[in-house]
Amino acid sequence: METESLRLAVVMRRTPLNNRWQPYQWKPVEITADELLAGVERRCLRSDEADTRWLFGGFEVKLYRDEAEGYFLNTGSPEPCWFVMWRLEDIDGAEVAVPKTVTLSYNEAARLMDGGEQVDTLPASPAVVGRLQAFVQEYYRPEPKKKRRKPSFEGGAGVEQMARAEGDRHGS
Repeated sequence: METESLRLAVVMRRTPLNNRWQPYQWKPVEITADELLAGVERRCLRSDEADTRWLFGGFEVKLYRDEAEGYFLNTGSPEPCWFVMWRLEDIDGAEVAVPKTVTLSYNEAARLMDGGEQVDTLPASPAVVGRLQAFVQEYYRPEPKKKRRKPSFEGGAGVEQMARAEGDRHGS
């Protein structure tokens, strides 16, 4: 089961840093669901030393039932957010941060970061959070908690029995 897709565009911003090892920093600064902007492949919106911004469209986000736990974790956080995975690429001789994936799943973002990808967040709008909460309410079913058996190092009759059996095998 999946929902209708939401078409998006991401704006990435480069700001200068006062750091001799890293002269600037890239971050996503806006996600828009405007249909006109979502259809744009990529466009430089501004480029100067103080502020460079690029618009990247063409993202489609769907909610999937098998990611319901990740959406649940996102909606349960203090500030539900979008997760944007991006990579630095060369565009017309300039190094630009290009978004590759946009998701609302905490688990998917964690898998991307575990794989060494750069993932940043942006707050999700109340409308998107409401849609996400409705999806979670309908499809998320937590795993039932299983009763845990005591391990042998915690003692008990089972440990005594194991010790006797071990002793019998070794001639004690």
